[in-house]
Amino acid sequence: MIKQMKMSRLWIIKLTLIVFLAAIISLAGYQLYTHRHFQVPLITGPGVTKVVKLSEYSPGIKGTMADTNVFFLEGSEEGGKILILANTHANEPAALLTALLFIENAVVDKGTMIIIPMFNNSAGRNTRPGDGYPLYFEIPTKWGSKKFRMGNRDASPLDQWPDPDVYVHYPDKQLLSFLDVRNTNRTWPGRAKGPLMERVTFGAMEIMRKENVDIAIDIHGAETMFPVTNCIVAPEKSMRIAVMTTLTVKSREHFDSHVEPSPSGFRGLSHREIGDYADTFPFLLEAPIPFLDQPTGPKTVDLLLDGKDPFLLSLSKKGKLFVPYDEEGWSMEKRVGQHCSVTLEIMSQYSKKNPDRTIRISSVPRYADVLKNGVGYYYHDPNKTDKKNIIYN
Repeated sequence: MIKQMKMSRLWIIKLTLIVFLAAIISLAGYQLYTHRHFQVPLITGPGVTKVVKLSEYSPGIKGTMADTNVFFLEGSEEGGKILILANTHANEPAALLTALLFIENAVVDKGTMIIIPMFNNSAGRNTRPGDGYPLYFEIPTKWGSKKFRMGNRDASPLDQWPDPDVYVHYPDKQLLSFLDVRNTNRTWPGRAKGPLMERVTFGAMEIMRKENVDIAIDIHGAETMFPVTNCIVAPEKSMRIAVMTTLTVKSREHFDSHVEPSPSGFRGLSHREIGDYADTFPFLLEAPIPFLDQPTGPKTVDLLLDGKDPFLLSLSKKGKLFVPYDEEGWSMEKRVGQHCSVTLEIMSQYSKKNPDRTIRISSVPRYADVLKNGVGYYYHDPNKTDKKNIIYN
């Protein structure tokens, strides 16, 4: 009798543990499912003339989570063309915020602007729970707040799996990390029938080739402890424009930015392969993002937005960081403001050198404006926007 009671209690304990574990798994699964399927409203501003899917240029991604929206802003006068890529790495959200600022506000007077705000759409629906990333973050606006998914550096294994033991880059056959097969800044120039992320970069290359794109700007963020940060990365063909851009913004707008050369021996990168496989002039922008540094406190939304961390401040005082860092941190406003100004200045410098391919836009704020007003000031309220001007991604 006593033995039976002990066995009964043991089964009750086991059943309780199983129910508890099932509840935790169900809750986590629900959170990941809702995050993956959360739709961000993208508002088309006065300059947007059409929106298409990337699969129109790369049919191999049609019907997958890799397919994403491509926004065209065409001017009344013919001129040059620029392609802006954001969320190549979806854990560097200043890129997405910058792209949406252009989409909602830019008016193209001459030339054409093409924007892919969620380039690695799968990575934007992926998470990094091992590092305690938040699932969402919100940008305050004058009408409330705008909510975004927080993504990951690599595409979700739900969309591209399995990973190889070693990623053999196409076409150079350089051996890269197995994870790089899901990193859209390692899979350039891509191929039509390669792994899914190669099909994504192939689509962007097709846009550049078929639309005769002059400039491509890939927007990123990098750690304060990483030497390639707060800079423009450019290959030889783009170097003169990159140098003139950094000198101009430093003298006129009073923020630092330097130039890093694109390494010819490291393949798969946008700033290398675009220039080698298209006539387009490529640039990659990096702004400091303290959130990505390893020796920080918890990975909170506050850290993501204001960039303030006591551990990084201590390291800065010891000269261990590659950017100036003080009690003010490195806010989202600074990052987005820099991206806006550098992008506008690259267009200006290119247009001066190539007047027959001028790209001229208006109604986009520069660094000082974003610092003063905040990022959210430039976003429109979807509840007061005509539904035909809202696209969900």
